[in-house]
Amino acid sequence: MTQLATTTGTHFTQLDAGPIQRWPDYNVTLPGLEIPGKLFIKDILGLTGCEVSINAMPPGGAVPFYHFHQQNEEVYIFIQGQGQLQIDGEILPVKEGSIVRVSPAAERTWRNTANTPLVYIVIQAKQGSLAQYSGRDGVIPEKAPNWA
Repeated sequence: MTQLATTTGTHFTQLDAGPIQRWPDYNVTLPGLEIPGKLFIKDILGLTGCEVSINAMPPGGAVPFYHFHQQNEEVYIFIQGQGQLQIDGEILPVKEGSIVRVSPAAERTWRNTANTPLVYIVIQAKQGSLAQYSGRDGVIPEKAPNWA
């Protein structure tokens, strides 16, 4: 696997996951299952409110099972390629620019229908947990940006 470069500061962690063309080099190993082209980044970045994965499913690849979550909704953001996402038996075409939210209880699986990698990001967070967001959570301090 490619060496991961991180930079940390008092209030941030930055990951250099490399160019998208290298994402297929990542692999996740779960009990009885090897998933090519997947990198979970929660632990790498020290995330405490969500899980995020970057993914590059190979041509013709597919998740060989359905799954659902007990608490977490997921957002799938498709960056390159094309495929199909099946949710509770309904098949949705997905391609670059498709963004799909899936509730925890929905049974889901997906596949790559193209001859190029299907590149996507999955964000997973506890359903109903977002108490503050955007303008309600953001605070603008009284200072101008300094890029020097």
